[in-house]
Amino acid sequence: MTVPARAQDGTTEFAPPASSTIRNNISSFRMLDWKQYFDNTKKGAILVDITSRALHFWSEDQSVYRLYPTSVPLSEDLTRRGRTEVVQKVVNPPWRPTPSMKERNPEWPDVVEGGAPDNPLGTRAMYLSWTYYRIHGTHDTRKIGRKSSNGCIGLYNEHVEELYDMVKIGTQVLLI
Repeated sequence: MTVPARAQDGTTEFAPPASSTIRNNISSFRMLDWKQYFDNTKKGAILVDITSRALHFWSEDQSVYRLYPTSVPLSEDLTRRGRTEVVQKVVNPPWRPTPSMKERNPEWPDVVEGGAPDNPLGTRAMYLSWTYYRIHGTHDTRKIGRKSSNGCIGLYNEHVEELYDMVKIGTQVLLI
């Protein structure tokens, strides 16, 4: 037997008080239309919105749209915006800190081999035409949804693996 939920006054009907103010979610993590950002979806399109910490992907034929939460650069001076493209895809990529990262953190290793559980690039990486910039996975899931990277865009490993399989070399990328 199902017992209906009851309000404090004993009724089962719900009506908001006449004086209540309804608030809507104003999160910027929302679906977007590719036409606002790209002329076409040839080879697919990736839009990374640094402010909302979201990556949008549209397949070339526009039959697939994905929206993923991301990590973004720690600070504005580490952030790069503009148009680029995917130039290389690597499974279990090795990680090497950039010269500026080594300068800031001399104790960091020179390399972390691909497949290592502490590899900052996770299980997949898509290299962009900009030197040192990647869209990659991370084993540290606490970073997703935060300003936590040294310039790259990070995804949960399961998300980057899904995206990796859909992205082609030459996929256009826009960071805003």
